[in-house]
Amino acid sequence: MTITAAMVKELRERTQAGMMDCKNALVEANGDMDKAVEILREKGLATAAKKQGRTATEGLVDAYIHGGGRIGVLVEVNCETDFVARNDMFKDFVRDIAMHIAASNPQYVSVEDVPAEVVEKEKAILKAQAINEGKPEKIVDKIVDGRISKYFEEICLLEQAFVKDPDKKVKDVVTEMIATIGEKISIRRFARYERGEGLEKKEENFAEEVMKQIQ
Repeated sequence: MTITAAMVKELRERTQAGMMDCKNALVEANGDMDKAVEILREKGLATAAKKQGRTATEGLVDAYIHGGGRIGVLVEVNCETDFVARNDMFKDFVRDIAMHIAASNPQYVSVEDVPAEVVEKEKAILKAQAINEGKPEKIVDKIVDGRISKYFEEICLLEQAFVKDPDKKVKDVVTEMIATIGEKISIRRFARYERGEGLEKKEENFAEEVMKQIQ
């Protein structure tokens, strides 16, 4: 049976589980909505979203250094209790998030964090691109909406495909961890540093350097 976007949306609204989890449940249930709900409940995913309303003030700040000091990441991930913060599974999760940030270079945690002026500027650029491509004016706005979603997937951590499992978004991995741990978990903030970033790099002429040494 073909699983449609409308079916996934309906299941998500009923369970508040992640999009990929809803799709997988529907596939497993062969499109049976009630059975898909049961599958999500059995996995603990249907209730994970309810935990998002809780307060998470504990957690961990972790650092990850990649490439012999070429890239460094600091990330803060919050949970509800110190007990979970000291849990090895939670620590591994935080480290995985830090590694993902090093590899994928997101600019913001979530779509909500992107400043409105940044979104509007990008939309203007995308609209101009669509017009220059000769797209019909009546569908330009729809094209822009689709492309801005792709833009968010590039710059927002939670919207990015998870580097260790590209079939899932980072936000789906967070939801799964919530279901496993049983507490609210949120990625609060991060900082990524790349050696030499923002500096004007000197262009080296190695041939000229050699000639100077042999004269």
